[in-house]
Amino acid sequence: MRFLKDFFHIIALPALLIVAWIVWSSQSTSFFVPTLEQMSNAFSSTWTWNRMQSDVFPSVARLIAGLVLSIVIGIVVGLLVGSFRWLRQLMEPTMEFFRAIPPTVLIPVFMLLIGIGDDMKIAVIVLGAVWPILLNTIEGVRSMDEVLSDTSHTYRIDGIARIRYLILPSAMPQIMAGIRQSLSIALILMVISEMFASSAGLGYTIIQFQRSFAIPEMWSGIVVLGLIGVIMSFIFQIVERSVLKWYHGQREMENAG
Repeated sequence: MRFLKDFFHIIALPALLIVAWIVWSSQSTSFFVPTLEQMSNAFSSTWTWNRMQSDVFPSVARLIAGLVLSIVIGIVVGLLVGSFRWLRQLMEPTMEFFRAIPPTVLIPVFMLLIGIGDDMKIAVIVLGAVWPILLNTIEGVRSMDEVLSDTSHTYRIDGIARIRYLILPSAMPQIMAGIRQSLSIALILMVISEMFASSAGLGYTIIQFQRSFAIPEMWSGIVVLGLIGVIMSFIFQIVERSVLKWYHGQREMENAG
C-alpha cells in the first residue's frame, strides 16, 4: 500500500502536466505549441542512437566530470577551511568575491584562456556547482558537536582518523544537501556552456533547433534535458539513502519517539 502511495505521488504531477499540455496544445493555433503527435514524431525521429552518441552522451560525460570535480574540490577545500579558523578568515573575502560572479559571465574569458573544447565546458560547470558543496561543507564542519570534538582530542584521534570517523559523518548531511543543489546548477551550466562556440552537445542541438524554427524538435530536446534531471535526482536519492542510512534511521527514531 505504501509503495502504491509513493508511486502515485511520483507520477501524479507529471501526469497532470501532460494532460494539461495535451488539452492546451489541441486548442492552440500557435506555431510554437506543438501537439502530442508532432512531439512524438519529433522525439522518435530526432533522438536516434546516432544523435545520442554525438550529442547526449558527450554532454552527460561533461556533466558527470564537472560534478565529480565539484564534489572533490568542494569537500576537500571545505574541510580545510572549516577546520582552521585563520584559514576561513583569510579566504572568506576571496570566496565571497568569486561566488558573486555568475559563471556564465566568465565563459568568454574561459574561451580565451582554455579554448572551446571540453575543458572549458567542464570548468564552467565546476565554477558554478562547487559553491553549494563548498559552503555546506564549511558549515557542516563548523557545526560539529563540541563535546565529540573535545572527546576525540582527549583520546588523541587526529589526522585521517579524525576526518573519517568524526568530521565527515558530522558534516555529511549538509554536504549531501549541497550536492543536491549542485545537480540542477551543473545541468543548467552544461547547457549554457554548449551554446557558446560549440559544434555538438545537447545545448548546441537545442539552440540550433530554435534558430532553424524546428519547434517540435526543440521541445523534444527540452524533454530530454528534463529526463536527464529526473534520472540524476533518482540516482542521487539512492546514493543519499545509502550514505546517510544512519542519519535517516536516527531521524525516524526521533519522530517515532
